[in-house]
Amino acid sequence: MPQIDTQTIQQSPSAPHARASLRYLHWAGLTLACAFSVGCAHQGGSSYAVSEVGSMHVGGKSVTLSGLPTREIVYSPGSPVVKINPNGDFEAEQMYVQYIKQAAPKAKYPLLMWHGGGLTGVTWETKPDGLPGWQQFFLKAGHDVYVSDAVERGRASWSRYPEIFKSEPFFRTKKDAWELFRIGPTDSYKTDPALRVKYDNTQFDVRAFDQFAKQSVPRWSTNDAPTQAAYDQLVQKVCPCVILVHSQGGNFAFTAALRAPDKIKAIVAIEPSGSPDPQKTDLSALKSIPHLFVWGDHLEKNAFWNSVSGQMRNYNQAVAKQGGVSEWVSLPQLGMNGNSHMLMMDRNSDQVAELIQSWMGKQGLMK
Repeated sequence: MPQIDTQTIQQSPSAPHARASLRYLHWAGLTLACAFSVGCAHQGGSSYAVSEVGSMHVGGKSVTLSGLPTREIVYSPGSPVVKINPNGDFEAEQMYVQYIKQAAPKAKYPLLMWHGGGLTGVTWETKPDGLPGWQQFFLKAGHDVYVSDAVERGRASWSRYPEIFKSEPFFRTKKDAWELFRIGPTDSYKTDPALRVKYDNTQFDVRAFDQFAKQSVPRWSTNDAPTQAAYDQLVQKVCPCVILVHSQGGNFAFTAALRAPDKIKAIVAIEPSGSPDPQKTDLSALKSIPHLFVWGDHLEKNAFWNSVSGQMRNYNQAVAKQGGVSEWVSLPQLGMNGNSHMLMMDRNSDQVAELIQSWMGKQGLMK
């Protein structure tokens, strides 16, 4: 187990931020001791009894299109030419949710897993290196798990633009993912994998990066309102619950909590990239909702994340001022170095998940 030097943390240039993490050390030591060992108590079993596996679509609306030209297509080679009329009634702006319910869950509430920008619920499933992801981890820990594909993503599908979606989609390049997700520094990505420069201590398995890039999907910059509406409907449908959210999804989770504070029992935010403006938003409804913010490494070396983490620090502090629990974990300050933005896919993802699971236990979220 790595030693955590609290004196060094207190004397470091980032000490005001680091000291916020010191309150974890009374339980982080135990968590890390478990995380760095071969096995942990609640992970001792390799199986769990499932009572139901299912899925659903949530949210959305009916849309009628008219005035669009018809065209002729061939459905598949050898089939006849048919005339396609794009006018008519459609369902749009829905989200997709897959759930796995246990026969005897150990958690008091289901765990909702919300992904980030340009990604889908695959974020939480099997990791790009082929090892089990956090969906499996938290199922083993005793949670009912709901994994969603938000509006416009994956099995939620997407709609015509600009008739329904108001802009064209944009796509993340592999260079953007490599550098924005802090696998390597700025301008370190190359087409040839052998020439890519990674951070020396990166926890992301760079051999699996191209596999990870296959998960990337188009996204729109104009769909926040329907996405929020779908998440809000999901909360009303399946909660009370705990939300585990990543990156772009952070703002949706925080807003959902403001709108339904009685339904959300805790939020675990993995490197959230946005939030309501605490200067313009009454956050008092959040005082009874414990918040945990978890951050990886090399934030200060990326201009975007250096800025975002500062904004999120302000939000974290504003939530804490309401009188509830709002805690901030910097993994490097706990002796866990090299984590990328994709913490749930890094080699030490189970160690990070153990820390989160321990925090949930401390908040009384387990039976």
